[in-house]
This record gives sequence, C-alpha cells and structure tokens, in this order.
Amino acid sequence: MPDNVSSVSRRRLALLRPTLGAALLVSALVGALPQSPARAAESPSALESDPTGWRDIMPSPDLHGWYRVPVPPSGKLGRAQWHVDTEKHRLVCDGDGGHDMLLYDHAYGDIIFHFECRYTKIAGKTGYNSGAYVRNSPDGAIWHQAQFGDAKDGYLFGVTPTPAGKNHFFNLAKQVTDMRVKPAGEWNVLEVTARGPTLTLWVNGAVTCQFTECGQAQGRVGLEGEGYRIEFRNLKVKEWR
Repeated sequence: MPDNVSSVSRRRLALLRPTLGAALLVSALVGALPQSPARAAESPSALESDPTGWRDIMPSPDLHGWYRVPVPPSGKLGRAQWHVDTEKHRLVCDGDGGHDMLLYDHAYGDIIFHFECRYTKIAGKTGYNSGAYVRNSPDGAIWHQAQFGDAKDGYLFGVTPTPAGKNHFFNLAKQVTDMRVKPAGEWNVLEVTARGPTLTLWVNGAVTCQFTECGQAQGRVGLEGEGYRIEFRNLKVKEWR
C-alpha cells in the first residue's frame, strides 16, 4: 500500500476486504448456476390480429364432414368418443374410445389452424396427452402434429415425406424451452401455421416451435384422442392468399 495512505484509510480498506471477497464469491456462484430459459417474444394470435377471412370448421352435432381414423392406421377404432356439446358450442373427446384422429375431410395447403382446448381435470390423473394436425394424409399415415400435455410440451412432431420418396419421422421436443401450455382444467389457445415447407406452432402468446422440412403440400387438419377427456372450441382455418 502507498506510504501516503493514512492509517484511517488503511483500517477502512482492511474492513472492506471480507465484504468484497464475499460479494465476488456470491457473484461467481450465481454465474455458475443454471439460468432459466429465455421466454419467447410475446405476440397476439393471428385470429386476434386479424379476425377477417377465417372459416369456422366446428362440426355439427352429427359430425358431418369429419371422420375418424385409428392410430396407427393399421389399428382398429374403439367406440365413438367424439361429440358436440351444442349448448356450449364445444367439440368433446370423451377419451375412452382408444387412440384416434378426428380429421376434417378437406385438403388444405397453406393455412393457419386456430383452436382452443382444455383437458377435464381429474383428481389423481396425470400424463394428459392430445394433439392437433395439419397436412395429414386421408388415412393418417402422413401426419404433422402439435403436441400439448399438462403444463408442458408445445412442440411439433410427425411423419413427413422426403424428396427421395421415403417417410421421415421428426420430433422437435428438444427445440422447446418455453413451456407455455397451461395446466389441465385451463383453456389454451394454439395456432399451427403451414406455409410452404414451414410449420410454425404458436401457444398462448408466443411461437414455441418451427419445422422447416414439411414434405406434404396439402392435407387434412384434425384433432387427436388419446385417453383423456378434452374439449375444443373456436376451430377455425384461414388460407394464405
């Protein structure tokens, strides 16, 4: 220490050394801790941004225009488990009719598929599981699914054709760090956008996942039944022009 530093200053510096050391140690420890993943940039839904030009595809009570296929396609269908609650204007999957897809019998190319969903919360029940589809083949052998569970997931996976004529399985679960799906019993708002070879999933205020190698130019939109009671509402599509 320089000779011109007073004895008082020397004593003050001596007292500060432990405090400075502790602060540096805390800073180092905090830096070493795993950091929470950054939240995705918030954005309104496409429906909220522009409510014009949408087609309502909520089914009628007889499910006209919709049909079921088993998952996998070589399997067998269980009992009829889809119905429309006409009072609440909701499509309901009871969840006790096996694993299936409910597909809308119309081929769409570049679209936004908007839907809202809510699991029926059951005490002691775990593993809530469902999904929604775009550009599926009529038999469900080609499928592009948005996966959503109970306060988790929000990713894209499926089977898509390749330029070589083979089917390719993809799963982007590891791409998702911002888990935006709400717990069972709460409503979720989701949108799957298909434009060219790119599929984008938006969940409750932000994009969570994007797939850039979709090999199917057109196909069916639909919903999944997989053992859990779930309600859907505001099923809408908007085609890109």
